[in-house]
Amino acid sequence: MPKITHLNKKGEAHMVNVGDKKISKRYAMAEGFVRVNEEIIEKIKKDNLPKGDLFGSARIAGIMAAKKTSELIPLCHNLVISSIEIEIKLIKNDVHVLSKVKCDGKTGVEMEALTAVSVSCLTIYDMLKGLDKNTFISNIQLLKKSGGKSGDWKRK
Repeated sequence: MPKITHLNKKGEAHMVNVGDKKISKRYAMAEGFVRVNEEIIEKIKKDNLPKGDLFGSARIAGIMAAKKTSELIPLCHNLVISSIEIEIKLIKNDVHVLSKVKCDGKTGVEMEALTAVSVSCLTIYDMLKGLDKNTFISNIQLLKKSGGKSGDWKRK
């Protein structure tokens, strides 16, 4: 069983000390989906939504969220992010959100990538919920990460 790094010897929660770790290039990619009906897909394609620019709003929300991850997730380190990309596209009845986050740091950017996707999806949901109550968010997941002691990882 792996050691739980966010608990000290007394079993109390604490922030992991990364002070002695070497700085390395860190990268993480995550995705999520917002399922909508065909009518909404057509409105998105025609850029005909009552709340405005869906993709632009969701991109900005995701970028802002990634930068605020340490304020949202307990015990998460504050990182200086060098790059955040949010890609949004339509795949059948889904709005697909992909985030790519990079930094040079002592800890990874997986939480920042997942937070970016989550808040982008929540923004899309918020902008579409009035058009269809059946809209839902699904499959938010880390796709790959690189850097650090554990090296590269990719979802199978």
